Amino acid sequence: MRDKVHIIGSGFSSLAASCYMAMQGYEVTVFEKNETVGGRARRLSKEGFMFDIGPTWYWMPDVFERFFGDFGRKPSDYYELEKLDPGYQVYFGENDSVKISGDLQEIYDLFEKIERGSSVYLNSFLNSARKNYNTAIKDLVYKPGVSPLELVTPTTIARVSQFFSTIRKQVRKDIKNHKLIKILEFPVLFLGAKPSNTPAFYNFMNYADFGLGTWHPKGGMYSVVEGMKKMAEELGVTFETNANVEKLHVDDGKISGLRVNGKDINSTLVLSGADYHHTETLLDKKYRQYSESYWNKKIFAPSSLLFYVGFDKKLKSVEHHTLFFDTDFDEHARTIYDDPSWPEKPLFYASFPSITDDSFAPEGKEAAIFLIPLAPGIEDNEEIRSKYFSLIISRLERVTGQEVKKNIIFKESFCVNDFVKDYNSYKGNAYGMANTLLQTAFLRPKIKSRKVKNLYFTGQLTVPGPGVPPSLISGKIASELIQKTRS
Repeated sequence: MRDKVHIIGSGFSSLAASCYMAMQGYEVTVFEKNETVGGRARRLSKEGFMFDIGPTWYWMPDVFERFFGDFGRKPSDYYELEKLDPGYQVYFGENDSVKISGDLQEIYDLFEKIERGSSVYLNSFLNSARKNYNTAIKDLVYKPGVSPLELVTPTTIARVSQFFSTIRKQVRKDIKNHKLIKILEFPVLFLGAKPSNTPAFYNFMNYADFGLGTWHPKGGMYSVVEGMKKMAEELGVTFETNANVEKLHVDDGKISGLRVNGKDINSTLVLSGADYHHTETLLDKKYRQYSESYWNKKIFAPSSLLFYVGFDKKLKSVEHHTLFFDTDFDEHARTIYDDPSWPEKPLFYASFPSITDDSFAPEGKEAAIFLIPLAPGIEDNEEIRSKYFSLIISRLERVTGQEVKKNIIFKESFCVNDFVKDYNSYKGNAYGMANTLLQTAFLRPKIKSRKVKNLYFTGQLTVPGPGVPPSLISGKIASELIQKTRS
């Protein structure tokens, strides 16, 4: 008789873990509280339009290849990829933008055109970033965060100074042009922290950007979810949706069961890919590892105000991924990390997937996703959402030189309250816990519970951290740690 494992949640980390656990011979059941699998990476369909509700960026294709390769498969067995060129566009003001090419030499040429001599620095910077990428993504991030010794390798010892400097210092040491600075500091936003708080070692995100490029899976990020679910089912995983886990039972210090939709189910092994803080609230207080004070002191990655908009025409002067950096980043970051509040002049990001993929909108129309990064836990209501929608649409019109307000067919929004309601997300955060120096690797919440035997965690609040590729990795290392500690 096979051992059973019950997995809470069906986001990327849970989907990955379910595949690995099934391959290891476990009987795997995944409980998802929402109607469809995917966690934050769900899909919205309305009036012939389609939107990725959560992640929209496909970076680090090698991580996806490694994941599917572990099962003798390829991403192309489940979905079709297209490299974007340009990868994205950045606006700095009215009719003032640059496009980041999918070709590295063209990126060097762009830098040199904007700031003479900067391409030489960029070449050196990316060489360092590539080495850090190979160290981090091919080795360090696959460690379970059990011991600080996991970070001690000949390579990291040689680069130890990079852990005590920051991306901001590294970038601004040799680059003076404010546009190039913003472009180079942008990728670390995926790690959920300010460039001034992110170790210089994390410049490997710039290699992920310029070196590996930006990709689009046909049908969007949800097609990746569908592919992973299909593979999981091929491996024997069972999925139960509309299945809300309400309580974790513990007997004599060991996990003994779950209450799902009011029904108690016996269990001797549970892996939670749901919000870590929320999962611990399902335990009696004496079995929780981390206090409310612990969570409150941590630096969380931002929440977001998102809009999903259908336009009755094709938009001009924008790319599939478009960043609006026409305001002060430091001032916006202050309202996220230092003084949690609504920003007066927010930066924002827009995705227009129908530029690349016809399946996202009816012919002649445009699907758009707008995202404003926000501090988690701030006030959220319809009046505030409407105010900020008007603000960013007006900015879009002014900066790109076109009228679009009268062409809006509909809009849907998603913000702090929705992250709490749909995902039990701590303070409504969107991306988990920020990867600052003091919240890296072994300093993050542990995969294995110290207080409850056979209870484990995976996902963006534990190792390795925020983002889709790290979530795939988290699922793998959680499953490996389970095998190691239970054998």
